[in-house]
Amino acid sequence: MGLSGSPFPPIAEYAFLSNCHTGALVAPDGSVDWLCTPAFDSPSVFGNLLDRGAGSFRFGPYGITQPTARVYIPGTNVLTTTWHTPGGWVLVHDALTMGPRKGTDTVTPHTRPPADDDADHLLVRTVECLDGAVEVELVCEPAFDYGREPAEWVVRDDYGHVADATGAGQTIRLGTGLAVGIEGSAARARHVLEKGEKAWCALSWSEGLLLPSDLDDAVRRVEATVQFWRRWLARARIPDHALRHPLERSALTIKGLTYMPTGATVAALTTSLPETPGGARNWDYRYTWMRDTTFTLQALHYLNLDWEADEFIQFVADVEANEDGSLQIMYGIDGRRDLTETTRDELSGYEGASPVRIGNGAFDQRQNDVFGAVLDSILLHTSRSKHLSRRLWPIVETQAECALRVWQDPDQGIWEARGKPQHYVSSKLMCWVALDRAAKLAGIRDDQALQAKWHEAAQDIKSDILAKGVSDVGVLRQHYDTDALDASTLLAGMFGFLPGTDERMRNTVRAIDEDLTEHGFVLRYRTDQTDDGMAGKEGTFLICSFWLVSALAIVGDMEKATSLMERLLRIASPLGLYAEEFEVERSRHLGNFPQAFSHLALIEAAGRIVLHDVRTELSL
Repeated sequence: MGLSGSPFPPIAEYAFLSNCHTGALVAPDGSVDWLCTPAFDSPSVFGNLLDRGAGSFRFGPYGITQPTARVYIPGTNVLTTTWHTPGGWVLVHDALTMGPRKGTDTVTPHTRPPADDDADHLLVRTVECLDGAVEVELVCEPAFDYGREPAEWVVRDDYGHVADATGAGQTIRLGTGLAVGIEGSAARARHVLEKGEKAWCALSWSEGLLLPSDLDDAVRRVEATVQFWRRWLARARIPDHALRHPLERSALTIKGLTYMPTGATVAALTTSLPETPGGARNWDYRYTWMRDTTFTLQALHYLNLDWEADEFIQFVADVEANEDGSLQIMYGIDGRRDLTETTRDELSGYEGASPVRIGNGAFDQRQNDVFGAVLDSILLHTSRSKHLSRRLWPIVETQAECALRVWQDPDQGIWEARGKPQHYVSSKLMCWVALDRAAKLAGIRDDQALQAKWHEAAQDIKSDILAKGVSDVGVLRQHYDTDALDASTLLAGMFGFLPGTDERMRNTVRAIDEDLTEHGFVLRYRTDQTDDGMAGKEGTFLICSFWLVSALAIVGDMEKATSLMERLLRIASPLGLYAEEFEVERSRHLGNFPQAFSHLALIEAAGRIVLHDVRTELSL
C-alpha cells in the first residue's frame, strides 16, 4: 500500500514485459497484476490491476514488499529487481521469453512472414541469492476471464514441481524447481535460498504447455530474450545524443506493443485504467487505431526499422473496409471489425474507477481523420521503400474518394467525442492530408487525371478550413462553431498544412502553450468547453505535450521546445514509460499504460530536436 493509502500501486510504478504477442505488468512488490493469454486482447489471467481479487502471481522474498532497485537490463524488456531483506540480498529476473522459432505457431497463428525468433508463450522468473540467506515465496493465483473464474489446480507430478490451472475453458501450466502446494485457488511454495543458490518458476500457455526443463534452461531462456531485444535494438538508428536513452526505451516499448503475428500495434497494454480518478473515462485500448498509422510509420522509419514499418502497413492492407470502402477507425489486432463494448460490473476498477470496459464502443464511429492517417502512411512508406505496392493502390483510391465524399460532413473528431458531431478542424485537416497525399501518390503512379482531381480537392479543403476554422484573432479553432482551443490543431504544422512561418500557425502554437496548459502540460481541450458526451475532468494528455514540443520546433522556438521536452522527460515513470495522461496536481500518470501514442509522439519530438541540433552543429 502506497502513501496515498490505496491498495493499487500507482500506474507509473508498473514494469512492462512483452513477447510481442502479449504483455504483462509487474507491480513493485513483485506481483504480476496484468497478463492476458495468449494475446494482448485475450481475457486476463491475472487482473489485480482492475480488482484486487482478479488474479496475481508473486515471486520474491517472503514478507518484503518494497524492492531496493528495479531496472530493465539495458537494451531490453527484461526486468531485474533487487531486494534487501533482513537475511540478505536477492535478485529476480522477469521475462516473457523469446527464442528461435520452432515451426508453425499454432497458439497465435501468423499472417505475416515468420521471423527468426518468436514468443515461447512463457513467463519465466528466476531468483538468485546474492548474499546471506533469504526465504522466497511463490504465490500463483490466476482468475480466468477477467477474474470471473478462480483457478482449479491439479498437480501433475509426484514432486509438486508441475501443476495445471484451469478455468473458463483455458489451462495454463506452472513449473518450478520448488515444491508447490495447492491452497484453494492458489499454488504456493516457499524456500530458503543460501548465497549463490538460484530458483526458478515459469508459467506456460504454449502448445503442449511446454516448460523449461530445469533451472539452467530457465536461465538460458531469459538470456536468449536479452539477446533478442539487444539484437533487435541494434538494427535501430538511435543517434548519439542526450535523447538517446528515451528514444531507446520508446522504441523498445513500441516494439513490445506490436502483435508479431499480424504486424498490428496495440494502442496500450491495458483496459479501463482511468483518465479521471475514480471516474467513468475508462476505455479498452488493446486494439489498433488507424489514426496511429502515420505516427507509427514516422517513428519506425525515423528509427530505420523498415521491416516493422512494412509489417504494419501490410496489416493495414489486409483489414476489411466498410461497405462504402472506408476503413474503420480501429480494428482488433487480428483484423476483426466487431469490437462491441461490454462492461464487467463485478470488478471494482482501478481505485474504484468504473465501469471496467471490454471492447470499445467507438469502433463504428465515423472519424474523418482516418483517411489522412492511412494515406500519409502509404506515401511515407512509398517514399522510403521507393516502391508503390500494387496491393496498396486500391486503398489509395478508396480512401481518397471517401475523404472527397465526407470532408464537408461533421464527425466525432480525433478524440472520439461521444457528443454531437461537429465540423472539427483536425478532421478537415486530415481530409486535406488524405487528398494532398493521394495526389502525390497519383503523381508517382503517373496518373495525371487523378493527380489533378485530388490536388484541386485538397486546395478546396484548405480554403474552407482557413475561411471557417480560424478565429478572429488568427488561431485555429476546435470546430467551426466555437473559438475553443484543441491540441489536435497542432497537427497543422506537423503535417505541413501551414508552414512554421505562417502567423496563424504561430498564433495557434502560442495560444495552446499559454491557454490550454496546466503548469505547462497540455490538455486535449477544456472539458467545460467541449461536448464529449462524458462527465468529469481529465488530466493533461502526454501526446499533446509532445506535439507541442514538435510544434514549437516547427515555428522555430527551440528554447521552449527543449524546455518542455526536459520537463516531459522528468515525469517519465521510474522505468522510462508513459501512460496516456499526467495529473499535474498529484504528479501521477493516468490512463492506459504503457501508451503507444505517447511514445510515438516522444520519438517525433525528439527527432525534431536532434535534427535541429545536427543542423546547428553542421553550420558551425
